[in-house]
Amino acid sequence: MSTGSGKDDPLPVKAKSETQAWAQRMTEHMARAAGIQTDPTSVKALFTGCEGRNGESAPDDRYYLMYTVFSAVPQNQHPEVVRKIRDMAEKEGLTISVYQETGSDGKVDAVVSANHTSDYNLRASTAGDVDRMYLSVTSPCLMPPATAATTP
Repeated sequence: MSTGSGKDDPLPVKAKSETQAWAQRMTEHMARAAGIQTDPTSVKALFTGCEGRNGESAPDDRYYLMYTVFSAVPQNQHPEVVRKIRDMAEKEGLTISVYQETGSDGKVDAVVSANHTSDYNLRASTAGDVDRMYLSVTSPCLMPPATAATTP
C-alpha cells in the first residue's frame, strides 16, 4: 500500500474489504517472520473516519483501518518474537518508532512499532500478563471507491 508524498495529493482509493484483506496478509506476514500462528477467531477490524491535524473531517467516507489479531505465545518468548518482527520490518525498509523489552517478577512486556514512511504502521506487543501477543496494522487514510449511485 503506498500513498503520495504531498499533503495535497489525492487519497488512495481502496474498498474496505480490500484493506481488511491486506491487513490480514500483513499480520500473517508478521507472524511467519516471528514463527508464530495467529488466531483468526480473535480478529478485530475497526474502521474509523480520518481526522486532519486540527481535528477537521470530511463527509466523504474516508477511513483508517485498525486491524488486530492475537497469537498464543508463552510470555518468556515475547522478546524474541518482537526482535524477529523488528528485524523483518527493518529489512523491509520500515522505520522502528518504538522498541522496548522489559521484565520483572517473571512478567515480560515487549513491544515493537514500525512505520512505512507516512503509509502504514505495524505493531507487535505483549497483551497483559498472559501468554498472548497482539499483532496489529493501521492503514493510512484511504478513500472508498465511489458508489454506483454517485458515479455519473
